[in-house]
Amino acid sequence: MYYTYVIRSKKNGRFYTGFTGDLRKRFRDHNAGIVQATRGRGPFILVYYEVCIDKQDARAREKYLKTGMGKRYLKNRLKRFLSLTG
Repeated sequence: MYYTYVIRSKKNGRFYTGFTGDLRKRFRDHNAGIVQATRGRGPFILVYYEVCIDKQDARAREKYLKTGMGKRYLKNRLKRFLSLTG
């Protein structure tokens, strides 16, 4: 199983989308500053994830969620969460 996920920085409120085969480890790595792309932007909260059968599907989903249409999908999907956290 692979996971496509979205985390949000508590420091600056920005979102990061990625994919992994081990969601718990990857999330710990983000918060520990091990992941280059998010270093210095933590701590993070996990706001969304999807489970995919294989790596190619997870990567394709990550790419989609980073597009304009994908961002609109996430905004609509997370509407309640975003209204609670600002």
